[in-house]
Amino acid sequence: GRHSMLPRHVQRLGRDWITHWNGSQILALSSPVSSCMRWAGHYPPWASFPLPISADFSANWRFPPFFGPWRQFQNSNWHLDNYTQSCCFHLPNPSMKSEGEEPLTKKRKLSGQDDTSTPEQQTDLSHQKEVSCLSVAQNEEKHGSKKGTIKRHWEYFCQQSKTMKTAKNKGSDQSSTGSEATFDFRVMSYNILSQNLLEDNSHLYRHCRQRLLFWTYRFPNILQEIKELDADVLCLQEVQEDHYRTEIKSSLESLGYHCEYKMRTGRKPDGCAICFKTSKFSLISSNPVEFFRRDIPLLDRDNVGLVLLLQPRFHCKASAAICIANTHLLYNPRRGDIKLTQLAMLLAEIASVASQKDGSFCPIIICGDFNSVPGSPLYRFIKEGKLNYEGLAIGKVSGQEQFPRGQRILPIPIWPKKLGISQNCVYEIKQQQKEENAGEKLETAKPDNTQEIVIASEKSSSKLRHHFKLSSAYSHYFPETGIPEVTTCHSRSAVTVDYIFYSAANDDTADQPGAEDSFCGGLKLLGRLALVTEKDLWTVNGLPNENNSSDHLPLLAEFRLIER
Repeated sequence: GRHSMLPRHVQRLGRDWITHWNGSQILALSSPVSSCMRWAGHYPPWASFPLPISADFSANWRFPPFFGPWRQFQNSNWHLDNYTQSCCFHLPNPSMKSEGEEPLTKKRKLSGQDDTSTPEQQTDLSHQKEVSCLSVAQNEEKHGSKKGTIKRHWEYFCQQSKTMKTAKNKGSDQSSTGSEATFDFRVMSYNILSQNLLEDNSHLYRHCRQRLLFWTYRFPNILQEIKELDADVLCLQEVQEDHYRTEIKSSLESLGYHCEYKMRTGRKPDGCAICFKTSKFSLISSNPVEFFRRDIPLLDRDNVGLVLLLQPRFHCKASAAICIANTHLLYNPRRGDIKLTQLAMLLAEIASVASQKDGSFCPIIICGDFNSVPGSPLYRFIKEGKLNYEGLAIGKVSGQEQFPRGQRILPIPIWPKKLGISQNCVYEIKQQQKEENAGEKLETAKPDNTQEIVIASEKSSSKLRHHFKLSSAYSHYFPETGIPEVTTCHSRSAVTVDYIFYSAANDDTADQPGAEDSFCGGLKLLGRLALVTEKDLWTVNGLPNENNSSDHLPLLAEFRLIER
């Protein structure tokens, strides 16, 4: 017969499924979580959660009717066994609340109903939940009960860097050999998951226990991760403004970092931060980039970027500088035109900040969440420095969707001329004004070259270019198996969208052949913190989990600054 409709909180279950069944029954699996969790999208359409799998099924027991058609479960190999802490279904009284339940504000939006409780009651309830969550977290840490740690190892590309690691922070991280001066440092890119975005997109975290999603639980984990990885430069995305102001900035400053922050425009309360150790760098300039332009309909999104020019300390050349950029591009897979325009705006600012008096660029590192996968047109444009987008569907730019829904073709040109950025991703007017205001004498060939660039871009306006020679710190696939690396994982996807791009020195193994040699020296990749596969992440119940409190993994790479 027909089954009665389930209450809403039963339908929105995470890893622990709570149901109305005989008061307080317990159903458990003998298999650990690592062998039972399936990737979202590979389970029957009537299920709204990953299905566990076990060895066999007891014929003397039947699932309650709400689990769906019995025939679809006969081949599922379910098994009834003793209660295990690692994987269980707790079936309590109907009055108890689901751990996978969506936040109160989100439920109100979906139901369209007004909340009758007072703000004081909401605040007290939220405070009680967070205090309870924090006490549980502290108790677990005290008794060492945290489990499911992701194992990530350090990959070395230079034997000397392995030797020098033992001498880190002892003043021996720079050396002078012949005509070369070197300076070693580590850079991290980390999307720390804004609490507001987590609560507004709670459907992505149904696999998580609710207590793991409180900020009071997550922030200590994130801070501990930053401490342990001990990067010299942090590029953080989804940094919520109130959390940054009240605890993130002060916590990082106590670790020896200077912090620069750019909040998103509009109503979004998060942004990008770049933090660097004052013992390693001094700040030359900080340059925020806003991608929103009121006068250009295309640029109606609130994403931002941040570009810093840093001077290394303890370096033999006083003029040495490194340009560090951080951004979080638009997510929408169907708006590749906005993504490319935002990227062009960031590259134009980098070209302006990193330019040297001799016309070359200082070494550049670009970090961030680009919401694009490896091999996509946007990714190839960053690495190869060119992209012919004629006939390219707008939904294929980022490669996020296997069957893109945005079929509209990219217009030519993508952005209007009044944006002031050429097809070579440089400022057309602002750069000349800066040079004139500085009183610099331009070479006679320079205006002609600029004119030629503009004319060429008008003739072949479907071709984008940039003048940087960029490589990726990660290879995105494991060489032995060809399995993709993963930087983010939640209930709907597990892909790579986070990157660390850098301007490679001529002798770097990742140097791009045929790229324009317009850099003064460059960067050599010494090592990186290895990434993991999707399967590895689901052995610890995906992200976030008890030890990793964001839905992204931190990327970490070590570089050597080489000047000639």
